[in-house]
Amino acid sequence: MNARTLLGALALIVIALLVWELRWVLLVLFGAIVLAVSLDVPITLLRRFLPLQRPAALTLVVVVMLVIGGWVGLQLLPELLEQIQQLVGLVPQLSARLSVLLRQQPALANLEHELLAGNLLDRLQPLGAQVLGVAGGAASLTMQLLLMALLAALLALDPRSHQRLLVAATPSFYRPRMRLLLAECRQALGGWLAGMTVSAVTVFLSTWLGLHLLGVPLALLSSLVCGLLTFVPTIGPTAATLLPMAVASLMSPEKVLQVLALRLVLQNAEAFILTPLLLSRTVNLLPTVSLMAQLSLGALLGLPGLLLALPLVVVLQVVGQEVLVHDIMDRWSPDPVAIAALDE
Repeated sequence: MNARTLLGALALIVIALLVWELRWVLLVLFGAIVLAVSLDVPITLLRRFLPLQRPAALTLVVVVMLVIGGWVGLQLLPELLEQIQQLVGLVPQLSARLSVLLRQQPALANLEHELLAGNLLDRLQPLGAQVLGVAGGAASLTMQLLLMALLAALLALDPRSHQRLLVAATPSFYRPRMRLLLAECRQALGGWLAGMTVSAVTVFLSTWLGLHLLGVPLALLSSLVCGLLTFVPTIGPTAATLLPMAVASLMSPEKVLQVLALRLVLQNAEAFILTPLLLSRTVNLLPTVSLMAQLSLGALLGLPGLLLALPLVVVLQVVGQEVLVHDIMDRWSPDPVAIAALDE
């Protein structure tokens, strides 16, 4: 191993350690890029029809989003708050129902006694530290979201300057490819955002209609949770089904089966028909790749990593296709001597 190889290996190790130490900063930056792309899509469409500068177009887009969001909030917020209060009131009933179901199972008959066994004070002592940890985490998450929104606005105001900065940081022979790579990453990310937004709205409306027809309480709240968790494929829709099923369990076992059947139909229609049709031209992720990405980033970075796993994989797929496959693998010149040795 020569000095150049050793120096390169040490540089890679230092860069890897630096990236790991700055992982939360990079995560906030990538989240800001995702938000900036979501703002850039309507800005680009708006500037095609109106002679507006980018700051004016961004202001108009934000104002329209706030107006639409405010109108939707005024229409849905009173009922949503009422259903949240109902959910809080139903929690004791759900707990009692779960306790009854556990007692009916022979293998779980002594679970409650085992959980309460021992010194209760020793079990409650860590509770204060956990509450403080949750409060600190919520404050940190709020600051990260505000910083992410600010960075997204700055990126959306002048994306070309940031693109030129990245292009200038690459070798001169690769700059045309870098411009193409950035354009394809933006297109793929914008297509994923548009497709998932349409899919989430469709899931929200169809679940709301289905639960309303079944007469299940808290239909709006359950449908909103199902729609939001659509942005977390594979894991999100399954977790979102727990709330309407828990509410339906207070009514009857038949209602639970009806809610489960409804969610299975809608979830499979969204996963195998709607989302593939919406993303077929921009993103084609294998289910195993998306699931492993969510599990890996969720284990490393928690909930923020889980939420940003799919857009990150979308970008990495474009980078891998253009750089690893097209620029390296497709241009790899075989060694005639090595090939002859293998043939022998």
